[in-house]
Amino acid sequence: MTETITSPTSVVRPPQAPPVLGGLGLFTVLLAAALPLIDFLIVNVALPTIGTDLAASESVLELVVAGYGVAYAVLLVLGGRLGDLFGRRRLFVGGMAAFGLTSLACGLAPDAWSLVAARVAQGASAAAMLPQVLATIQATTEGPRRARAMSLYGATAGLSMIAGQILGGVLVAADIAGTGWRAVFLVNVPVVLVGLLLAARAVPETRSQRPEPVDGPGTVLLAVSLLTLLAPLTEGRAAGWPLWTWLALAAFPFAAAAFYAVERRADRQGRTPLVPPSLFALVSLRRGLLLILPFSIGFSGFMFVFAVALQEGAGLGPVAAGLALAPLAVVFFVFSLLGPRLVARYGTRVVPAGAVLQGLGVTLMILAAWRSWPDLGWVELLPGGAVAGAGQALQLPVIFRIVLSEVPPARAGVGSGVMITTQQSALALGVATLGTLFLSLVPGLGMRAALMTTLLVQLAGVVLTGLLSLRLPRTVG
Repeated sequence: MTETITSPTSVVRPPQAPPVLGGLGLFTVLLAAALPLIDFLIVNVALPTIGTDLAASESVLELVVAGYGVAYAVLLVLGGRLGDLFGRRRLFVGGMAAFGLTSLACGLAPDAWSLVAARVAQGASAAAMLPQVLATIQATTEGPRRARAMSLYGATAGLSMIAGQILGGVLVAADIAGTGWRAVFLVNVPVVLVGLLLAARAVPETRSQRPEPVDGPGTVLLAVSLLTLLAPLTEGRAAGWPLWTWLALAAFPFAAAAFYAVERRADRQGRTPLVPPSLFALVSLRRGLLLILPFSIGFSGFMFVFAVALQEGAGLGPVAAGLALAPLAVVFFVFSLLGPRLVARYGTRVVPAGAVLQGLGVTLMILAAWRSWPDLGWVELLPGGAVAGAGQALQLPVIFRIVLSEVPPARAGVGSGVMITTQQSALALGVATLGTLFLSLVPGLGMRAALMTTLLVQLAGVVLTGLLSLRLPRTVG
């Protein structure tokens, strides 16, 4: 009889199931996604009150807006990389907590320069938080669930920018407990507390399986590139276009070329660049980013110009001016929810169809301004706003899906950072370019003609988006 000796063996554990983002977790990350976008525009309607209360000049008030936007755009890609490296939930929670603290600092700022400093810090904290939203969605969903999540993200992004101006007007007009303009910042604090509690319970931790170290030279050169472009464009008009603005703009192409050269060399030498040039070999990402540029420039420019025109030209208060665009917001939300079904049936053809609808809506708004000025309110803007909102909703969520459709989960953070940086830079450029055009035309042409001319320029951007979208692949993941 042969004795069988059984030796102890190591326990073989089944492979760990990938993390899944549930409904509550999706709600939490979308709540966080709304905060930075709302704060990009919520301050616009509060600027006159801030200027009076803090005795701030126009150039300092521009810094209240530009300081946030530039810090946000400059640090987004780095925020995405840090999430890949240290854990996306960890960066998400840390960024959200910092966003709440810096919002409190904004609301309690004793003078204008303290407010500018707090806004810069608020933009930096947003840059740590927001890339983790899309990276988490990309790493924890797939198939129809990812399509639905990306559709809801697109709806959240669009609605947040519209709601920012409406909410800002309501809060300033309400003057809650005598807080005045400070309420537009203090309102973030309870929202952040709720978000932190939900994140601890419902947001799973994810990170890259092969974490890549931070690219120091690339980070510095990207920051310099974006600063030399965005800082002069956002601050130049209010400052009177001093010499530094022209020097910065002249330096931009050299800084951008140096950034590309450093990243390309790092890629060839086997090191990990901040923005891997190989990422742009993905056709879907490259073409999607090209669509984000004209769309976002037109979107933010449109919101800024209408906020000024309706208040200073049509004589509406901040609440009425915001509500005049409410039909656009409502239709945008409804059509954003219909997006996944339409994409499943018609593919990316919904994007050029959306551009056609948006172009028709902008045209109707131009006609409304021509016929009804200065009696321009929500009734006159209803047809154009509704049609434009439907068109925008058929484009933005789908474009986001296209950009990230081929990005591997291991690079979800950097892919998200690149996309949001492109969007945020374009939003800042929209306010700077279309806003400057509009304000420059008003003294010579009058408010109505300046508004119509600026909307015609935006219409050209809509046409460009539609033409570029014809080159998209027919299907999207």
